[in-house]
Amino acid sequence: MSQESVAILGAGSWGTALSVHLARIGHDVRLWARDPGLVDQIVQHRVNPRYLRDAEMPPAVRPTASLGDALSGAAFVVLTVPSHGLRGVIRTARPLIAPGVTLVSAVKGLELGSMARMSEVVAGETGGAWPIVVLSGPSFASEVARGLPTAVLAASSDPAAAAGVLERFRGPALRLYASDDVVGVEVGGALKNVIAIAAGVVDGLDLGHNAMAALITRGLAEITRLACAEGGRRETLAGLSGLGDLVLTCTGDLSRNRHVGVELGRGRRLDDILTDLGMVAEGVRTTAAALALGAKHNIELPIAARMASVFEGRASPREAADALMLRPQRRESET
Repeated sequence: MSQESVAILGAGSWGTALSVHLARIGHDVRLWARDPGLVDQIVQHRVNPRYLRDAEMPPAVRPTASLGDALSGAAFVVLTVPSHGLRGVIRTARPLIAPGVTLVSAVKGLELGSMARMSEVVAGETGGAWPIVVLSGPSFASEVARGLPTAVLAASSDPAAAAGVLERFRGPALRLYASDDVVGVEVGGALKNVIAIAAGVVDGLDLGHNAMAALITRGLAEITRLACAEGGRRETLAGLSGLGDLVLTCTGDLSRNRHVGVELGRGRRLDDILTDLGMVAEGVRTTAAALALGAKHNIELPIAARMASVFEGRASPREAADALMLRPQRRESET
């Protein structure tokens, strides 16, 4: 594999993990962080003490607080900032991105207000000047950084761009599959975070394995309804970016969204949980956007709706769980 220059915009846990992986397989990586203080800490200690303190940075990772420095000569620009900051970052970066670059969105979420998927945000700000590939799937950042086996999807309407990411990003511990169902991949990646918070509530309330299995299964049905309404394919949601990501995020102890739900189930306030977390739990922000998108299509999203009632203080976690169990009964299969 020939060496490429890769810019990663966003030095959170996922951006850091991808930096470590891409440097490990031979690429020159510039990791951009908005906070110069964080950059100084990473340069000094060769780890990201704020977001991924156990992952040592290979020498090929060069942290920087300058967007111009990060983007200069980059063949790939990987976006890993939180969903609510993506539009501002890509708008600022656009004049500095060279022709022929491939943009890779590794951001999971829906934008509040516009209800846009992340690739739609990027396309709207760049006018389609560069191909966009969505990177998504069951992948805890710390495990990718440790070189543990992981499989993800590279989804794009541009087959050549997707093939380029498959070829340049693969490694001994990271396997990539191609998809052209960008809608299904992105809706699956966004909505699984909402369901994962509900799964955490199930654990926090000690409701048992039966409840967890039911929650994950009905959560997948909820995600699939919305994805198909947006134009995604049902089979995509049975794959890595749907069922795979959902199971990981709902059951893995490394899941931030699941952690939020566990703490809610134990009776803690949402604001206190998020303050202590110190990182973004995308499911909290995504819930309102998902419900708005569901209303647009006249689609019921009962789990997301009950989680919104908990976030807004209109129901306790126990009341939300009881309300889901007492919904009118119906056929399982849907047309």
